[in-house]
Amino acid sequence: MTQPASSCVALVVAAGRGHRFGGDMPKQYLRLGGKSVLRHCLETFLNHPRVGHARVVIHPDDHALYDAAVQGLDLPPPVHGGARRQDSVRLGLESLEGLAPDHVLIHDAARPFLDAGIIDRTLDALATAPGAIAAVPVADTIKRAGTDGKSIAGTVDRAGLWRAQTPQGFRFKALLAAHAAAAAGPEMTDDAAVAESAGLAVSLVRGSEDNFKVTTMDDLARAERMLAARATEIRVGTGFDVHRLGKPQDHVIICGVKVPHETGLIGHSDADVGLHALTDAILGALGIGDIGSFFPPTDMRWKGADSARFIRHAADQVRERGGQIVHLDVTIICERPKIGPHRAAMAKRIGEILDLDPGRVSVKATTTEELGFTGRREGIAAQAAATIRLPG
Repeated sequence: MTQPASSCVALVVAAGRGHRFGGDMPKQYLRLGGKSVLRHCLETFLNHPRVGHARVVIHPDDHALYDAAVQGLDLPPPVHGGARRQDSVRLGLESLEGLAPDHVLIHDAARPFLDAGIIDRTLDALATAPGAIAAVPVADTIKRAGTDGKSIAGTVDRAGLWRAQTPQGFRFKALLAAHAAAAAGPEMTDDAAVAESAGLAVSLVRGSEDNFKVTTMDDLARAERMLAARATEIRVGTGFDVHRLGKPQDHVIICGVKVPHETGLIGHSDADVGLHALTDAILGALGIGDIGSFFPPTDMRWKGADSARFIRHAADQVRERGGQIVHLDVTIICERPKIGPHRAAMAKRIGEILDLDPGRVSVKATTTEELGFTGRREGIAAQAAATIRLPG
């Protein structure tokens, strides 16, 4: 079920001082992947079709930090928070009365990895309940500490226990009334508790382990690692090549290595099936064509050319895109010559051509049990796979 975008407003709470985090700057304004922690979650809300507006609750002293963090985003002026998180949310809700949204999503600014699926699940649940929160079931065994804080006083049954996250979604008028009623009472740790105190039913929807709150420096380091992983794309390409045997020659060239044989391979270049298959695999991973696109056999410039030029060009294409070759794997298919004694030299040569650790190169060989053209020793084939890493 979907709501019109204008019926939902996201209220992002960023008024905390982050005492547990430490440092000179509140954690929501720290840089994460080139932009503030706060901006990460705001962009997710602003890009979601079911969220009409987003407003931020900030500390009165943080205007300069806030302005720098949200520069360029289409946001209304921020709202000043109160002494407690509960007060900050209430003040934020009161600022939204003029918009009169049907639903409101309350979110902690220090949770940068909110995703669209969590927003959808939370809003969907509001069709049948006045409140819904993102949460994850407790998987670890829970221990209760004794009065000394060091010894175990007991084990808590984890059945039915969930760890609450944000966003926490509610029907706007019901939550505003619940906060007004709870304003003079004891502090509550989240908005679900405020809603529960007013007798409102709150549903649980599946959150995400990635939707964690940045509370310590270790959390920020974890967030940086996650962002780096998301910014990396892994691609795999495959290649295949065949050349006939029969050239008057006492060797074949495979993977840049001369291997003694009674006849050579026939081809426009040096007919190196191994390097040709690897070149196609790299180009295929990039999605930019094949070896013939760059080195057509009709072009006399490549007559008798060393195939090292071809695979080096493919590797240069990876580097120009800011990428890296992670691994190369090639299988030579023939009855003769025997490839096994030359595999290490071939891997080393490929590594030299590409300035790649030979440990990232695999050279294998097989036969077709005397079946087909390779079995009749009419030619040699090679198939290859290339794994590359590119910026996301």
